[in-house]
Amino acid sequence: MKEVLEIIAKALVENPEEVSVTEIPGEDTITLELRVAESDMGKVIGKQGKIARAVRTVVKAAASKENKHVVVNIVQ
Repeated sequence: MKEVLEIIAKALVENPEEVSVTEIPGEDTITLELRVAESDMGKVIGKQGKIARAVRTVVKAAASKENKHVVVNIVQ
């Protein structure tokens, strides 16, 4: 899941070298923290959070194929 999120985020931003994804495993859930450059934050979130919602949907769909539950957090 980490790789999927990283590929999507790098395609959205102007500074792909500053994209980092941290995977935090839990008992039932994997949490992915996405960090991007300050100037790219709006591109990852989108108007009214539409892009962020779409990214989360794609990552959750990929995780469901492996019977895993994933939460995506966008952090500064």
